[in-house]
Amino acid sequence: MSYEIRKLDVQEIPALLREIPQPPKQLSYQGNLPSPDINLLSVVGSRHYTTYGAEVVTHIIEGLKGYNIGIVSGLAIGIDGLAHEAALNAGLYTLAIPGSGLDDSVLYPARHKRLARRILESGGCLLSEYENNQTAAPWTFPQRNRLVTGISPATLLIEAASVSGTLITARLCVDYNRDLMVVPGNIFSKNSVGVHQFLKLGAIPITEPSDIISYFNLEPSPRDSHDEALTNEEHLVIALLTDQLSRDELVRQLPFDTAAASSLIMQMELKGLLRESNGYYRAVI
Repeated sequence: MSYEIRKLDVQEIPALLREIPQPPKQLSYQGNLPSPDINLLSVVGSRHYTTYGAEVVTHIIEGLKGYNIGIVSGLAIGIDGLAHEAALNAGLYTLAIPGSGLDDSVLYPARHKRLARRILESGGCLLSEYENNQTAAPWTFPQRNRLVTGISPATLLIEAASVSGTLITARLCVDYNRDLMVVPGNIFSKNSVGVHQFLKLGAIPITEPSDIISYFNLEPSPRDSHDEALTNEEHLVIALLTDQLSRDELVRQLPFDTAAASSLIMQMELKGLLRESNGYYRAVI
């Protein structure tokens, strides 16, 4: 299916973008523009993310499933791409603002053309202020970043080194009177230095999806109350996972034979109650 590239008139540009110091003079888009009543959250972060960063993206965005929240990012390699992927997996609206024009011949990065197509097929949108055939260049990304920040009332920062383009985007939140949210990271990781700088300066700490839900003043969904639906065996597994455990250690601590314990773990993974990463399990509720 082909998605036509359309242009927005100045008066059709989203209200929050018209408020920023250097509002776009024109915008082109493919797909479906965000509904005025959707709560947009911009997500930015490092290109060179860690396993922890990837887990955070999935944990936070999956936890927004079922809520009227849309995810905005820049389609870039790294946290941006993971954020769009997580939004698609959670059935959330997602808006991508690439650092290039929207014509398929120049869409950047090329490796994310398939992701861009999935965004459009899901009912999402690609948005750019550049001419359709504008290739990505060093100057296009800082200019694009102001749109990522400006279109949402809040931006969530997940991993950033002490010197990075991501930090420029985060600083725009202050200039644009937007809220900056940060996910605390490993104090020994260079990917957390930039994040912790902003945390010390008063950024909003985010550690659970419920923090985002509360920020937008949305009512907790009944589906979030997992406790009532858990079996006694599942309660036991969750109780053991106060910290991450390897599969062998989790099986060893469960009062079942190996086959029964392994089957229980697999069923809980399928239900989305557990997640495995690098051989270790953690509860996701």
